Amino acid sequence: MSSPSLKHIAFASFIGTAIEFYDFYIYAMAAALVIGQVFFPASAPAVQSLNALLTFGLAFIARPLGALLFGHFGDRLGRKSTLAASLLVMGCSTFLIGVLPGYDQWGLWAPVLLCLLRFGQGIGLGGEWAGAALLATEYAPVHRRSWFGMFPQLGPSIGFLLATLTFLALTLGLTETQFEQWGWRVPFIVSAALVMVGLYVRFKLAETPAFAQAQSSKELHRWPLKALLVTHGRAIVLGALAMGVCYHLFYTATVFCLSYGTQTLHIARPVFLGMLCIAVLGMATATPLAAWWSDKVGQRPVLMLGQGLAVLLGFALAPLLGSADSGLILVFLFAALFLMGVTFAPMGAFLPQQFPVAVRYSGAGLSYQLGGILGASFAPAIAQYLVNQGGLTWVGAYLSSMALISFLAVWRMSPSASNPD
Repeated sequence: MSSPSLKHIAFASFIGTAIEFYDFYIYAMAAALVIGQVFFPASAPAVQSLNALLTFGLAFIARPLGALLFGHFGDRLGRKSTLAASLLVMGCSTFLIGVLPGYDQWGLWAPVLLCLLRFGQGIGLGGEWAGAALLATEYAPVHRRSWFGMFPQLGPSIGFLLATLTFLALTLGLTETQFEQWGWRVPFIVSAALVMVGLYVRFKLAETPAFAQAQSSKELHRWPLKALLVTHGRAIVLGALAMGVCYHLFYTATVFCLSYGTQTLHIARPVFLGMLCIAVLGMATATPLAAWWSDKVGQRPVLMLGQGLAVLLGFALAPLLGSADSGLILVFLFAALFLMGVTFAPMGAFLPQQFPVAVRYSGAGLSYQLGGILGASFAPAIAQYLVNQGGLTWVGAYLSSMALISFLAVWRMSPSASNPD
C-alpha cells in the first residue's frame, strides 16, 4: 500500500470518529448546561441536573448493543459498509435531538423521545470505534500499528474541542434566554452537514487486507458473536476493565467538573468552557506521544504507566477542584485529559489485537463499549451523588479505584502481538 493510500486510510479513520464523538459530546455539554431545564419539569435544580446526567448515561447502555449489532455485520460483511451505517445512525439521532420540542411543548413525550434518541446515539457510536481502529491497524505495517491506531484515538479529542468551542461561541454570542430557547440546538442541527462529509470519505474506501484475506480463505463465522463468547470471554472482560479508566478520566473532567464548576462553584460558563478547551489540548498532545512511544517499548508498559499515574491523580482531585481557584482547577483538568490520552492512544492497536480477525470487530467493539459502561455511563451521576454524600474526596477515591482496576486488567492481558495478522 502506497504512502498516499495510508494517509487516506488514516484520515478516514480519524474523520469518522471525530464527527461521531463531536455528536456524542455536544449532548454531554448540553446535559451539563441545559438539558435538565428544557426536557424535565421544573423542580429543584439539583434534581434536573441529575435527570440530565442520567439521560447522558443512557447512551452507554446502548453502546454495547451497537457494538454487537455492527460487530456482527463488520465481521460478516466487512469494515467499510458497517462504518458508514454507524455514522448514519449517529447523525440521524443527533439531528433529531436538535429539533425535538421540550417539556413545555410536548410534556412527558419530550423526555421519553429524548431518551430514545440518546439511545440511538449510543447504538451508532457503539459500532464506530472498533471499525475505525481496525480500518487503521489492519492496513498499517506491524511495527507502526500503534501510530496508525492513534488516528481514530485523535477523533475524541478533536470532536470534544469542536463541541466545546461551539458551545463557547454560542454562550458568548447569545443571551441566557436565547441559549436555553434555541441556541443549544444549533450544534445538533449543524452535525448533519458533518455527517455527510464523513459518509463521502468512507464510501471511497476499500476493504481492509486482513478482512479480505479472511473472507477469501473462508475463515469467517456465520455467527461471530457465538464464536467470540465461546472462545474469547476472558479477553472481553479484561479489555472492558482496561478501558474503564480512559472513560472515567474524560467524563469526570468534562461532564462532572463542568457541572460542579458552573453550578456549585459558580464559575462562569464561558470561563469553564475556555478552561476545557485548553485542557483538551493535553489529550491531543498525549495521544501521538503515547502512540509513538508504544511502537518503541510496547503498548502495555505505556498503558500501565498512565493508569498508575491516574491512581495518584485521584488523590489530587479534592484539593485542586475544591480550591475553586481557576488555575488549580485547570491543572487538574489538563492532567486528567493528558492521562486520558496516554491510557487511550495505545488501545487503538492493543485492544483489537487481543482478538483474531474473524471476531475482531465484535470483540474489540464489545470490550471498548463495556468499558464505557464501567468507566463513564453513570460516572458523572455517581460522582454527583458521592459529592452530595461525602464531598470531593469520595469522588477522588472513585477515580483512583477505577484507575487501579484498569492497571490490574492490563497487567493480566496478552501482549499486543498475540494475534498477528
